[in-house]
Amino acid sequence: MPISRRGFLGGAAFALGAAPGADFPLVDYHCHLDAEVTLDKALAISRERGVKFGIVAHAGKRQYSYSGLISNDRELRAYLATLAGKPVFKGIQAEGVDWMECFSKDAVAELDYVLTDALTFPEKDGRLVRIWTPAAHVDDKQDWMERYTAFNVRVVERQPIDILANPTFLPEPIAGEYDALWTPARMRRIIDAAVTCRVAIEINSRYRLPGMAFLRMARDAGAKFSFGSNIHGLDVGRLDYCLTAARELGLTRRHMWAPQPPGRKPIQVRKIA
Repeated sequence: MPISRRGFLGGAAFALGAAPGADFPLVDYHCHLDAEVTLDKALAISRERGVKFGIVAHAGKRQYSYSGLISNDRELRAYLATLAGKPVFKGIQAEGVDWMECFSKDAVAELDYVLTDALTFPEKDGRLVRIWTPAAHVDDKQDWMERYTAFNVRVVERQPIDILANPTFLPEPIAGEYDALWTPARMRRIIDAAVTCRVAIEINSRYRLPGMAFLRMARDAGAKFSFGSNIHGLDVGRLDYCLTAARELGLTRRHMWAPQPPGRKPIQVRKIA
């Protein structure tokens, strides 16, 4: 079913959780709370925009030093308690490939989902570089892309995650060469890993990613998709790019990811090498 122009322009007029003009729920699974957007404020924005929110907190080892970082079962369950009974999905944004060392499987299974990305990238000398910051430096573009593609595959294959967030993001020095650097072969490696591991690919409204060539290839390969704004502040829940991509791709309910029920979550069913 196509998404109508009225649906794009008038999301606030529609019932909470209903995608305008489509047959799947409208959910932003990549929402962060902060001093400006408290839980109460997020719930008000959710009602106003007709978008259900998935709230995620950063989680992993202390070395990743995010504000409010969750690093053990006690903190994870305290976070879950703050969201109990609220009309939101409860998730974490896992930081680093070693985040599972912080938590028991039982505690992680209490979440609705886990998302992560490949934006904290291990360089050849062992440094962890946040590639969305000025610290990102690229000497050899082709070598960097091969290593980055392999790291994306590693993130998908070796972690019990539900969603690959911010997919295909490139650092500022090479972002202008996105179409040339994301070759079909590189895109295919990440997509094949996501399909095999049943990891959803986030359509990200903040960065307008992935590009349409990647999304078409992923759709044709049978990938599942989620929507995520990853926008901090009062524009949280703005899903313009997500909806535009959904319309162009002809996405329906069968293409969209949804949280797994107890007993079927990745932490419970995936065998990680």
